[in-house]
Amino acid sequence: MRGFTLHGVRYLGLVLLLALASPALADEVNWPRMVDSADGVPIAYEVQGRGEPTLVFIHGWSCDGRYWRGQLPYFSQTHRVVTIDLAGHGHSGLGRESYTMPAFGEDVKAVLDDLEVEQAILIGHSMGGPVSVEAARLMPERVIGIVGVDTFHHVAPQMTQSDLEDMLSPMQQDFTGAARHFVASMFLESTDPELRDWVVHDMTAAVPEVALSAFQDMGTRHIDGEAAQHFAELTVPVVAINADMWPTDVEANRQLLPEFDAVIMEDTDHFLHMARPEAFNRELERMIGTPP
Repeated sequence: MRGFTLHGVRYLGLVLLLALASPALADEVNWPRMVDSADGVPIAYEVQGRGEPTLVFIHGWSCDGRYWRGQLPYFSQTHRVVTIDLAGHGHSGLGRESYTMPAFGEDVKAVLDDLEVEQAILIGHSMGGPVSVEAARLMPERVIGIVGVDTFHHVAPQMTQSDLEDMLSPMQQDFTGAARHFVASMFLESTDPELRDWVVHDMTAAVPEVALSAFQDMGTRHIDGEAAQHFAELTVPVVAINADMWPTDVEANRQLLPEFDAVIMEDTDHFLHMARPEAFNRELERMIGTPP
């Protein structure tokens, strides 16, 4: 009987210890949090660090929050840092009829609402740029700045519907093969081949219906001028940190948003924040360190 009692005490003690430790363990493991977007689709996000303004990192097409792993340890030392998996990406839910930029903007708003964020800087890579614009339109009183990452190269319309169809058609016929070729073209030969292969394989594993819907919506909004109109209507500072792989027409963008500016990082490619995280982090720190 004594042995049973001692065993019971030890068991209860272990349960109590685990109960007390669970909040700290959850913080250390950093389990994704979930919140429903405006249409009910569950959105996964993670939070690290403390300090305002909150930095909200928004991934690009067919990516997810993991693509910011080179930034989180650095910026969470001085800021609350949030990474989001947009609907249909990462740990977030599916079931949305159309994966559009405004709907992705609602995903970002749902996360900021859940965290009761008062001041945020949105940092969007690639497709995350136009998503940031849509989110800022929903929360003009809370978003105090946008930093694009290899995006906003030339916001005014430059391609036609025929151009978009030519890009979409191969992916509609063979998503994996065409997406692999498309993603591989975003890298320089000098980029770490392990990084390139990881990104190519990861992005081509995206849900085709999600990827095609988002790609078509992003292209259509660029062609019909809606993306440019929404960009021009912004009332917050917008800057970009872009690679020199493709030209960035700063002056053309200033015709829409006079205060727009960009920093060009040399000898890097579309995934500059992953390929050269130290240099990228310095540029981003400099930008967010300047009051808007």
